[in-house]
Amino acid sequence: FSSYNCYCWVKILARDTGVCNLCNGCVKFVRDNDRNKTIRYESLQSEAGKLLLRRSGKAPDDISSVVLVEKERSFIKSEAVLKIMEYIDLPFPQLAILLQFVPLFIRDFVYDNVANNRYQIFGRSESCEI
Repeated sequence: FSSYNCYCWVKILARDTGVCNLCNGCVKFVRDNDRNKTIRYESLQSEAGKLLLRRSGKAPDDISSVVLVEKERSFIKSEAVLKIMEYIDLPFPQLAILLQFVPLFIRDFVYDNVANNRYQIFGRSESCEI
């Protein structure tokens, strides 16, 4: 773990519900564009993921959001997405700076709506990138 600056904990759903194409696509995109290999990925359902959720003040079975941990601080929902954008290649760090001017409640509203409709919008697959 110590060779990574931050950890991205993403939700991986049970095999019978399928795997989200949005989550898969995002993990693949970030992995391909994280030139310094800064981010490590784990499932929120793993034991390490459950421990992280507890440390972040969330229930260990709450997999409602991507979680990014940077040193001792954790980020969820749109804040996690913006922090991830800071670690990947241009122009995403600059875009993250601009998006920080959008109020958190609006960013999280958009995040929640995309998350709640991700299967209808992006579909499911049988395999996972993590």
